[in-house]
Amino acid sequence: MRHAKKRLQLSRFTSWHDATIRSLARNMVICQSITTTLTRAKASKQMIEKLVTLGKKNTLFARRQAQKVLGEHKLVNLLFNEIAPRFTKRNSGFTRIIGLGKRRGDNAEMVIFEFTELKIKETKKPKPAKEDKSQEALGDIEAAQVKSTPEQKKEIKVVIKDKPIDEKKPQKKFMGGLRTIFKKKSDSL
Repeated sequence: MRHAKKRLQLSRFTSWHDATIRSLARNMVICQSITTTLTRAKASKQMIEKLVTLGKKNTLFARRQAQKVLGEHKLVNLLFNEIAPRFTKRNSGFTRIIGLGKRRGDNAEMVIFEFTELKIKETKKPKPAKEDKSQEALGDIEAAQVKSTPEQKKEIKVVIKDKPIDEKKPQKKFMGGLRTIFKKKSDSL
């Protein structure tokens, strides 16, 4: 009898079930926040919690156990060097599930599945624009600046260089060509 053997099958055979859980665990380590269905998130939560616990131990045996699941050295290093150190003060509760609503096609419950401690991305400060580069970017247009007192705004004058006009007529577009054909026929009648 299979007492106390409950698990979410996800309507798959055992090998497919294991592959789905491992795939979700890999994506969670890479992206740290994924959108999936509620049942898949609940099924993979246990595996991801185990991986973070292994990452907190940081032993050779723990790395080998994580390698069995993740399958790549880069992902194991990412787990042990970046993700696990964020959770040194926690004993459990490394992930959370945030509801999004129902999926349009099959009405499945969608969720955001993410780590509770997310890495804060540093925002880059925009570089100040240089005036010399803006003048080079104009190409055929010459820009002359008139400097005035610092209290007033700078004025920019734009002068367009004269280009020689080609003597060739512009090519007729498709409809223009049709119009001339029909005009000639109606004139001849």
